[in-house]
Order: sequence, then structure tokens, then C-alpha cells
Amino acid sequence: MRKMFLYIALILLCHGVQAQHTIFLDKGRIEFEKKQNVHAMLDEMWGDSDGQSWKELQKKEQPKFNTSYFDLYFSGNITCYKPGRQLPENNQTRQWPADDNTVYTDLGAGRSVSQKQVFDRLFLQDDSVRNIRWKITDETRKIAGFDCRRANAVIMDSIYVVAFYTDAIVPSGGPESFTGLPGMILGVALPHEHVTWFATKVLVDEVKPESLKPPVKGKKVNTSELRENMSKALGDWGGWGKVYMKNALL
Repeated sequence: MRKMFLYIALILLCHGVQAQHTIFLDKGRIEFEKKQNVHAMLDEMWGDSDGQSWKELQKKEQPKFNTSYFDLYFSGNITCYKPGRQLPENNQTRQWPADDNTVYTDLGAGRSVSQKQVFDRLFLQDDSVRNIRWKITDETRKIAGFDCRRANAVIMDSIYVVAFYTDAIVPSGGPESFTGLPGMILGVALPHEHVTWFATKVLVDEVKPESLKPPVKGKKVNTSELRENMSKALGDWGGWGKVYMKNALL
């Protein structure tokens, strides 16, 4: 009996030590891998239209998935998401919307500044942080070594979002414009838009002040003005224009 009590006490002591050493990060860098199912996007763009032969040719010339990497720097209430390491093979594929996005977010002030390349025009989208009505579930998943919980939402009226966040990283940020959960978002999937962002690693790097500066170049617009500009430019582009707009406005 005495040995049993000693064993239980040892277990409780170990758990207590572990709890005391739980680390909550408030600064660092997260690498996100973004994957787009290009073939599925081409199917959505062209459907059963007369462009079938062109679509099939594009599928043969391009890999099924386009993979790119982004870095999210964070410190306190400030996050900055920007292009990360480059893959040589991406130089041989077509440019997709949001490939070069930089998104600065001041979570405390509720402000976001995004630099977005739309064809040959550079926009600086300056507006309030998108208000996302999340529904947190009991489903969990481990991402980049962190235990994460799932949350679901709908943005832009019709885009279904699945996200996974961890409360071990304090800022309530995430990739692109995804924010508003009680911790850092480490995974996002848009099943019907054929795109995902998942953290590959979380680094406790020194975050230099220049890594957290908002972008300054581009024509300054708010979200409504950017949508209006894109509608005028892509209004006659059919399914291709709709897919491009949705991805560019994320």
C-alpha cells in the first residue's frame, strides 16, 4: 500500500512539473505550406464549357497541386504573413491569385493591411479585420507538434472554412486574413475552393522590427473598393473570373 501511495505521488509530481513548464508563445515565426489543387480549380473555372480542350491541355502542362510557402511573423498583437522560401519548380508554372500576398494585422486595433497583386496592378487593401463567426468543435488534430482544436465558419457569404487553432500560441492570428479564434490558427482548409494552409514548423526566432512592418506600396483601397475594381476587370471572364476573385479576396 505504501508503494502504491509513493507511485501515485510520483505521478502527480511529474504532472505538476510538466504543467509548470508549459510554454505559451507570444512571438516567433510559423512556416505555412499552401497547397492548391490546380486541376480541380481548372474544372471549376471552365466547367463543361467550350474550353474543354484548352482545360485538358492545361492539366497536362501543370502539376495537379501547386505548393508554396509563407512565413507568419508574430509578436504580441501584431502578425505579418508574407511569401517564404521559394520552390524552383514554381518558376515554371502559371501565377495564381494570392501567390505574393503580404498581410499585416494589428489584432489589438482590429486593423489589417494587405498588399495584393492582381494581374499587373498592385493594391494596398487597408480595412478592419474580417469578423468571422467561428463555431468551435470537439475535434482535435496535432499540427507542427501542437495540439489543435477544430473550428468551422462561412466567409464571403458562401465559402466554407475549416480551421485548427492552438491556445499554446497566444496571438489570435493565422494565415492570410484568418483570425479571431482563442489562439493561433495553424491549419486552414477551404474544401470547396481546393486550397489549404498548414503549418510545417513553429520557430522561436528573434522577430526583428522590420519583419512586422505593414506593406506600403500599391493603390490604397478598402475591401469594397478592391471588390469593385476586380468586378470591373473580371466581369466578362466567366467562371475563371469568379474563381480568381474569390482567391484574391481571401
